[in-house]
Amino acid sequence: MIDVACALEYFHHGCSSPVIHCDIKPSNVLLDEDMVAHLSDFGISKLLGEDESDLYTKTLATFGYIAPEYGLDGLVSIKCDVYSYGIMLLETFTRRKPSEFEGNLSMKQWVSYSLPEAVMDVMDANLVTPMDNRLQKELDVMASIMKVALDCCAESLARRTNMKDVVGMLQKIKIQLLAC
Repeated sequence: MIDVACALEYFHHGCSSPVIHCDIKPSNVLLDEDMVAHLSDFGISKLLGEDESDLYTKTLATFGYIAPEYGLDGLVSIKCDVYSYGIMLLETFTRRKPSEFEGNLSMKQWVSYSLPEAVMDVMDANLVTPMDNRLQKELDVMASIMKVALDCCAESLARRTNMKDVVGMLQKIKIQLLAC
């Protein structure tokens, strides 16, 4: 997931014209022989021109991963990719698809209601080792990852984080995990 975050950071902040992928989801992430993740399928991506921070489109992305402003109004910005990345991060660490939730409960709400006390209830149990001395540290790390994902999925564009910060936070979390 850090590889994907780094790719998005480059497309959003490292290119002369920001590139908005517009369809961040697990099936658009490919793993090479060294398990390095690569972002693929730029079929509906958009380039922002000079002095543009957003644009409107009629092209829609995948249900469950699409940012509210994109789905409702067709407003596309780099923050749409951040939102989709957050959903994908939640999916990766919960092992649940956003389409599995019905009614008024979304994956974001399900995770949000469980943090930080009940992180074990929402995370993929295969991701922790039940050794007494490490379990709480691993649960704290998982709660931190879920918090980053929820920050990516903020409803408000102004409150939604950016990929530079996401990369930094995930790298710090990785260091904490390796220290467990």
